[in-house]
Amino acid sequence: MSSFLPEGGCYELLTVIGKGFEDLMTVNLARYRPTGEYVTVRRINLEACSNEMVTFLQGELHVSKLFSHPNIVPYRATFIADNELWVVTSFMAYDSCFAGSAKDLICTHFTDGMNELVIAYILQGVLKALDYIHHMGYVHRSVKASHILISVDGKVYLSGLRSNLSMISHGQRQRVVHDFPKYSIKVLPWLSPEVLQQNLQGYDAKSDIYSVGITACELANGHVPFKDMPATQMLLEKLNGTVPCLLDTSTIPAEELTMSTSRSGANSGLSESLAPSTPRTSNGDSSSHPYHRTFSPHFHHFVEQCLQRNPDVRPSASTLLNHSFFKQIKRRASEALPELLRPVTPITNFEGSQAQDHSGIFGLVTNLEELEVDDWEF
Repeated sequence: MSSFLPEGGCYELLTVIGKGFEDLMTVNLARYRPTGEYVTVRRINLEACSNEMVTFLQGELHVSKLFSHPNIVPYRATFIADNELWVVTSFMAYDSCFAGSAKDLICTHFTDGMNELVIAYILQGVLKALDYIHHMGYVHRSVKASHILISVDGKVYLSGLRSNLSMISHGQRQRVVHDFPKYSIKVLPWLSPEVLQQNLQGYDAKSDIYSVGITACELANGHVPFKDMPATQMLLEKLNGTVPCLLDTSTIPAEELTMSTSRSGANSGLSESLAPSTPRTSNGDSSSHPYHRTFSPHFHHFVEQCLQRNPDVRPSASTLLNHSFFKQIKRRASEALPELLRPVTPITNFEGSQAQDHSGIFGLVTNLEELEVDDWEF
């Protein structure tokens, strides 16, 4: 993927599609003038950033230049413009999912969780990226659905490089690290017990594997385990060995599955209770319980392996890539995912014949401007 020119004048900022980093970052949909390609531009106000934040951002940019892998989101350009740090990445969007992340897809189209085969393709891409990151001596520390991007051609990318931490110090690879991820309040449900515990034993790359297990539940169930718990209670649940699970006919009591218009509200993913909700039709017949389905034993085993309390017995990313869960994959993700995600379709053009007046993007910009601008997760 080619790089873009590091000059602010090469980008026409169209509309704000997100904010983040304690409101110091604004994300714009933009057009790269030399080619007409649509991109996202993250603009961070450096003057308002503390020295600690600037150092934090420098770490992200260092990692982005260091990593080169087909499943890690590429930065097309990074530069300073008018006291702002600009980070340019490709614009990835599916229908109304303007950010193009797996979280956007489950929030808008797959509200009760994705198909198992779709999840297999997505997690395979994530594990390939993690295997590379771990071999480079880093821990990702922010694996979650909002950091998984799907391009218009069905490729899976892992983002969230901002939280990556090197395990190499003074030329030597450390056995464990102890640093707690900065600005991590929104990632707490995905963090492993050993990261949250912050004791002398520390943590290593296996903490990312726990996050993969939580993300698998998030993609399958339509929500992340522990999502509504206070931080202290969540920590206690994890330290006491509470293990989230996939919600299906093997984990939800049969009598609960007869409640056709209910959806599990269990914070832990253990189907503890049911909360009334409007019927959801995104994943099948609205007359049946949304979790009246059966995931394969291979998928259940995969999640159990990832979520083991003891990090020493969790498999590595490279080992998990050989798990039986992935044997159902027969094609490349770029060939299969666009088909499997239907009727959700990627935005591949903007229905405009006149490039100069941008009539083709008018509808998209209007829709984006009507969105409630939320924290930008990437």
